[in-house]
Amino acid sequence: MSELRHRRLHVNGIHSPLIEAGPETATEAVAFVHGNPGSSTDWSDLVVAVGAHGRAVAMDMPGFGQADKPRDFVYHVASYAQFIEQARTQLGIERVHLVLHDFGGPFGLVWGLQYPDAWASVVLINVGVMVGYRWHKMARRWRTPVLGELTQAWIPRSAWRRAMQGMNPKGLPPEFVDKMYDDFDHGTRRAVLKLYRATPDPGENSVALGAALAGLHKPALVVWGAKDRFLSVDFAERQREFFDVEDIVLLPESGHWPFQDDPEPVRDAVVAFLLRHLGAPAPAPAAPAAP
Repeated sequence: MSELRHRRLHVNGIHSPLIEAGPETATEAVAFVHGNPGSSTDWSDLVVAVGAHGRAVAMDMPGFGQADKPRDFVYHVASYAQFIEQARTQLGIERVHLVLHDFGGPFGLVWGLQYPDAWASVVLINVGVMVGYRWHKMARRWRTPVLGELTQAWIPRSAWRRAMQGMNPKGLPPEFVDKMYDDFDHGTRRAVLKLYRATPDPGENSVALGAALAGLHKPALVVWGAKDRFLSVDFAERQREFFDVEDIVLLPESGHWPFQDDPEPVRDAVVAFLLRHLGAPAPAPAAPAAP
């Protein structure tokens, strides 16, 4: 069993906690990217499990967890993709296997489009290319001036617990729910409003995004909690249009965070997929088409 290590990164003026396991100086790594609300510690168990087979890293994204939450950071997807690239460079990682969840999906996929030669494979957990998707009810509130601020102004812990457990039929670990609440301070709430307001409905740009991703033929594993209240399980099968999907794991009683409410099958599927790709030779560039 690998051991979890903790340290802090300093990336372009932003301090961020990092957790990692496995060989510290390996130039190939699995990078876990959390969404909203979330932090690197969402991934602790999976980082340890993957660290038994290779290097695994996860960090708090700007505005979330215990990372810095500066008012002048540009909270949109392109900035997060660049943050991932700057962290990758600082960590000496040359080849990346992405594990993405929630808003970590667009963060990581945009990074992958920008740096395809460094991108080896992807695990999509309740996220992907969302053709036709429209924002869920709470996201629409956050995107609305004044209403968003009022929604974020006061959130009692008891209400947070009820809402999180009510949206996930199997229930979430209480310590996970409380950690999210503790991290969801005023800096994160401000970041969430800015991020959602800077991001159009994911369905608006998904056709072009999907076409660009399909051309890269990246191997993928799709894991989906079928009772996700935010992202329909119908999107799981559609990822075959955009990635070279090797397997789709549907968890019928899980919600939006299947790696928390059904961790064993998620861990088994993720580790098995990554074992097929860690250390595998990168595919040769495609030959240019004949004139």
